[in-house]
Amino acid sequence: MKFVDEAVITIKSGDGGPGCTSFRRERFIERGGPDGGDGGDGGHVILRVDPGKRTLYDYRRQKTHRAQNGAPGMGRQKHGKNGTHYYLDLPRGTLVLDADTGEPITDLTLVDSEYIIALGGKGGRGNKRFATSTNRAPRYSQPGLPGTELKLKLELKLVADVGIVGLPNAGKSTLISAMSAARPKIGDYPFTTLTPTLGMVTPPFGEPFAVADIPGLIEGAHQGTGLGIKFLKHIERTGILIHLIDAGTIDPQSPLDGFTMINRELALYSRDLADKSQIIVINKIDLTGTGHRVDSFCNAVPDLEIHTISAATGQGVGRLIKLLASRLQKEQE
Repeated sequence: MKFVDEAVITIKSGDGGPGCTSFRRERFIERGGPDGGDGGDGGHVILRVDPGKRTLYDYRRQKTHRAQNGAPGMGRQKHGKNGTHYYLDLPRGTLVLDADTGEPITDLTLVDSEYIIALGGKGGRGNKRFATSTNRAPRYSQPGLPGTELKLKLELKLVADVGIVGLPNAGKSTLISAMSAARPKIGDYPFTTLTPTLGMVTPPFGEPFAVADIPGLIEGAHQGTGLGIKFLKHIERTGILIHLIDAGTIDPQSPLDGFTMINRELALYSRDLADKSQIIVINKIDLTGTGHRVDSFCNAVPDLEIHTISAATGQGVGRLIKLLASRLQKEQE
């Protein structure tokens, strides 16, 4: 299924059913009183999180969503049936905005989140309700109130404990495959990953955690260059960042160029991103001739903790998983 992280839809809660104007008419009862029942209430439109959903694909195809109208009231004081509520099942991490104003309405980050986005219209009262001592035969009833119509913009931001960032072709997809059961497309060219991938990692201790493979970032990403803002937003909800560096691309003369550029893009997009905890990981150490490149990077940042791995062979991946589990456990204490 195609990954879709944005959609614009129109929702409409149900209209209230009209009240009934009716009088009791039975044999041997000459002048029965009013007996019109109330109309039923319209159904609500309710947003809820579906743990099985990963994209907004369905909402790209179906643009309009309506709850059921309330049924009209009937004679003999029979009330109309309430309209059925309409549930919009959304992936966890969906931000819901007013499409016309851009104002956020709700953010579905919890697994059991539910939110009534549009209340159904109230059903109208039947003429029985208007009978008084001075007006014993009212010949009017209320119409039902209309439901609410809204145009919504849905934005999905992945919810993950760990996000993997880095330049294109740094080996992010290979790493997430080595850490979890996720199987993203892997190739030896930039921008193989065109959509974020989420994988679940089961460490030897502690709770399982989610890792997001974020497509490669390039200079100007904060302004939308390359894959840009479309994927930077997915990093906002991660707890820890793995800053993945391709050992083969480190220039011994200026080893920090790529590392500095990625951090600058994160900071320009959001100060919160720049302040997130980072684990620096140099990948592809199995390749011939990378030793001196790795040394040049480590020597340029002697105060930083650097971890070396080969995602392709699995070297150091188990150690990295344990480190992540330990960090996440500390953050939750």
